[in-house]
Amino acid sequence: MATARNAGSTFAPDDDTPVFVISVAAQLAGMHAQTLRQYDRLGLVVPSRTRGGGRRYSNRDIARLREVQRLSQEEGVSLAGIRRILELENEVEVLRAQVGEMHEELGRVRAALGMSGRVFAAGRAGDVVAVRAGERPRRRFSDSRALVLYGNRRA
Repeated sequence: MATARNAGSTFAPDDDTPVFVISVAAQLAGMHAQTLRQYDRLGLVVPSRTRGGGRRYSNRDIARLREVQRLSQEEGVSLAGIRRILELENEVEVLRAQVGEMHEELGRVRAALGMSGRVFAAGRAGDVVAVRAGERPRRRFSDSRALVLYGNRRA
């Protein structure tokens, strides 16, 4: 019996939701179910498991199966080579996420320190003077024609 709260709700899986049994996943990927079992044993595509041990594949798993098949058939890459390629792709994905987190943290630190938009120039006596981006050092800091370099910043 459906409650009023979820009576109108529908199931909308995302790319990571394991919804396909092995026979459907094999059909969607265009290969035999035994091939999926072999790829699972080799760790190329690791589906989720039900409580009873049955395999369940997500849309992301299906895409990965297709990529394994493409690399094998069209590019002639061995299964060991494909495993290494997939490992490296996963590593790159993790590193990109870490870089993104570090950029966010750097932005927070700069904001907390009041460093956003600041650049540095050489003062009259050779000292370092902080100025805002796009501004020249004020005459009181320097009456020289000091060169101000603005670096490319990525935030």
